[in-house]
Amino acid sequence: MIELTTKRATGLDALRGFAILTMVLSGMIPWGVLPSWMYHAQVPPPNHVFNPNLPGITWVDLVFPFFLFALGAAIPLALSKRRESGESTLKIIGYVVERTFLLGFFAILHRHFSPYVISQDQTATTWLLALAGFLVMFAIYVRTPKNWNKKLGYGVKIAGWIGAVLMLALLKYPDGTGLSLYRNNIILVVLTNVFFFGSIIWLLTSRNILLRLAILGVFFGLRLSHEFGGWIGWVWNFSPIPWMYKMDYLKYLFIVLPGTIVGDMIVDWMKRPADEKFSWSPNRVHAISDLMMLFVIILLVGLKARWLWQTSLVTFVLLITVAFLFRKPINETELLLKRLFVWGAIWIVLGLVFEPFEGGIKKDHSTMSYYFLTTGLAIFMLISFMIIIDVMKRGSFLRLLIDNGQNPMIAYSGMGGLVMPALCLTSLHPFILRITASPWIGFCRGLVYTILLALIVSFFTKKKIFWRT
Repeated sequence: MIELTTKRATGLDALRGFAILTMVLSGMIPWGVLPSWMYHAQVPPPNHVFNPNLPGITWVDLVFPFFLFALGAAIPLALSKRRESGESTLKIIGYVVERTFLLGFFAILHRHFSPYVISQDQTATTWLLALAGFLVMFAIYVRTPKNWNKKLGYGVKIAGWIGAVLMLALLKYPDGTGLSLYRNNIILVVLTNVFFFGSIIWLLTSRNILLRLAILGVFFGLRLSHEFGGWIGWVWNFSPIPWMYKMDYLKYLFIVLPGTIVGDMIVDWMKRPADEKFSWSPNRVHAISDLMMLFVIILLVGLKARWLWQTSLVTFVLLITVAFLFRKPINETELLLKRLFVWGAIWIVLGLVFEPFEGGIKKDHSTMSYYFLTTGLAIFMLISFMIIIDVMKRGSFLRLLIDNGQNPMIAYSGMGGLVMPALCLTSLHPFILRITASPWIGFCRGLVYTILLALIVSFFTKKKIFWRT
């Protein structure tokens, strides 16, 4: 018998941390020399020319949807706390608008302060400017620990905003221009859009999942019909602020809104008593955790190799087999894991059924199969992490993932704004490049850099120093 004593959403933190660190790692991989499954499937080596007709996905194609899913699942956790504390819906909407603005501004700052945008040939000045940009963003977005003097905290933020204004006003880029709202980080722009609309939709449907799914159905219709023109085409293409909003970005609500459904389940689970007995045997939960990860491997390998009917058959049989491991749930945690499995299985089946549609599964240009399948895989990985952390009590093995998942903004900005400037200004990076020239050693170099970043972020997290919008 396994005894549970606490309930926290650390499994979701681990999933977010996994997504952000693998996103960083994917950007550190040597270009053009490794097998195709080490890169985005539609940008294969050696030339990495984008081919939108090339179907399949790789592990690199999972990191963005996993982060989107975690963002969606976190929406109910954040907003339900505010609602339960007595805040009005209007005040919660104000909070959502404020976070949306700060996240959109972060998208602009992040791009303008990137060393690879500041200069085509990075020099010591480039790295110093990138480091200064990181410090400016740190000052703006840091949530100071409670033991800090409040006046000091306000002073830090004011200094950050002044620094941002000065840098944006003075910096010049290789094309001769300065500040441009169109110079932004597209990943963060997408996150800004889906956070705002995902939050508003959740507020409207928090007590009605069927309505939330119906809204997804409407988006499905818009996505299929907009190419035929008419009023649907006009709505789809209408963009009052094209540098920040396009309806095309909202296609990722197909991942975010299912994430909010899972978030609702987690919120409900966290409200239940924590002093419960876990009746499933250790071997059983080990098997569930391992099999959830196995689904990821099977589907990545099978769909990349285009073994379509074989992969679908193996997946369907394995889903039916694994379903028996979730039989007879007794306590709240077992019920949650079973419900998560059912939802994950539904999205995976939909992903496989839609796979032939739009020329096969692709990240770019993203297909319906991609949204559904990656949502299901994110749920399965979440199940695995929850079992490791909440059931097996082995959260220490995932500590780096959890810490980085709780501090994703630093993790996302830290490589280009802190780690690489430090390594280049001390001349360590050029030396390391010379001794890690071979392809797989180069990948190990990227892995070590990513772990170094993860340790730095973990340090900030342990010191209760977080970036927040």
